[in-house]
Amino acid sequence: MCLAIPGLVTAIETRFDGTVRFAKVRFGGIIKEASLEMLPAAQVGDYVLVHVGVAISRVDEAEAHQVFRYLEEIGELEELMPLQDDTAPHQRIEARGAA
Repeated sequence: MCLAIPGLVTAIETRFDGTVRFAKVRFGGIIKEASLEMLPAAQVGDYVLVHVGVAISRVDEAEAHQVFRYLEEIGELEELMPLQDDTAPHQRIEARGAA
């Protein structure tokens, strides 16, 4: 089964003569790149669902946290966790939001 995972857009850059937008998206403890071609209105600070490297929709912050809790409950967060950090992704997001 394939899932779309929520992440926080931390940066956006345009490539290929300004025609293609990419985002740096934080998923728990890691940052990956995602295409914004299907989601041109995405902005830094938005939570987006990413499927196979493409942002496919925006989600609100509460929904993103809930998805992380569900993934944690079923034990599917291992690849989103840096090896040196044992804090759950939704806890890191919540802690950052409280600062």
